[in-house]
Amino acid sequence: MGAEQGAVAAGARRIGAEILSVVDLVKHYPVPTGFFGLGTRQVRAVDGVSLSVREGETLALVGESGSGKTTTGRCILRLIEPTSGEIRFMGEDFRKLGREPLRKMRRHIQIIFQDPYTSLNPRMTVGSTVGEPFAIHKLARGAERREIVVDLLKTVGLDPGLISKYPHELSGGQRQRVGIARALALRPRLVVCDEPVSSLDVSIQAQVINLLAELQEKFGLAYLFIAHDLRLVEHIADRVAVMYLGKIVECAPVEEIFARPQHPYTKALLASVPEGDPERRHPRDLLPGDPPSPIDPPSGCRFHPRCPVVVEVCSRREPPLLSIATGRSDAADPGGHRAACHLVHPQPQGFDTGQKL
Repeated sequence: MGAEQGAVAAGARRIGAEILSVVDLVKHYPVPTGFFGLGTRQVRAVDGVSLSVREGETLALVGESGSGKTTTGRCILRLIEPTSGEIRFMGEDFRKLGREPLRKMRRHIQIIFQDPYTSLNPRMTVGSTVGEPFAIHKLARGAERREIVVDLLKTVGLDPGLISKYPHELSGGQRQRVGIARALALRPRLVVCDEPVSSLDVSIQAQVINLLAELQEKFGLAYLFIAHDLRLVEHIADRVAVMYLGKIVECAPVEEIFARPQHPYTKALLASVPEGDPERRHPRDLLPGDPPSPIDPPSGCRFHPRCPVVVEVCSRREPPLLSIATGRSDAADPGGHRAACHLVHPQPQGFDTGQKL
């Protein structure tokens, strides 16, 4: 099945109730400074992220390297403990779960790691790797576990004969399929896909993306799909959240993002996507410079030092993430189009945006 067919299948999926809700998620890392490291500053890796994912839905989290995408995903899973914020999964306050309740809840939320070369234990066979979740949760053993593992390998398109192989004997695509089988072993309801194809060859990327779409349709999975390649996002996502320097600057259904982007950063990301048709290629206005340091982010809008349409207010007032249609936060309407930009929303009467810088 081609990427376009995968997108059609995704559009036909049944989207259910909210399964994940994240409110004002923050993750700061202390960094020693000064003589003998006696002072400290904070790396603001994630700085107030709010998002939601519904059953059967794919929410893509996109942005440049260093924008905080992976940290957000790992905080949601509590592989990294957040500094603050609320994470509710399946109605439970995920941050307040103790060790044993958290272990049980993790059956329902899994991750596919970015690098299939380092995410698998080189001393464990394929069968041991895929069967490990059943051993941890004491759900199956012996011949029963082996039978389940064989079925999982078939589900992700692998030859069951690979069950006794080690990671170094597999190709990159096969390794990633093993990682997918491991993530699906306990039939989770939400899977965090942390750039699952970025380290694979282009030809293999399409196969893995189509596999993820097929598995989602078959099992009703919800995905938080972390990526920087907008071409892949267009084919697999239902909604897109754009991150920049630890914050979400725009969130909308995937069709809206590609047809009517509102934030200057989103427009720049879309303009940077290579065009395959030579007749449709056009000069691209690339963003100047690199993202600022998360240790000392700019005042106001964090994008304003690189923004091509910056005005004076951008440097002194941080724009809230508001609905394009209503100008309100509309947190209860996750399917709407929201952007954090002073030039997108009507300003209160008497408020001056200032001159263009």
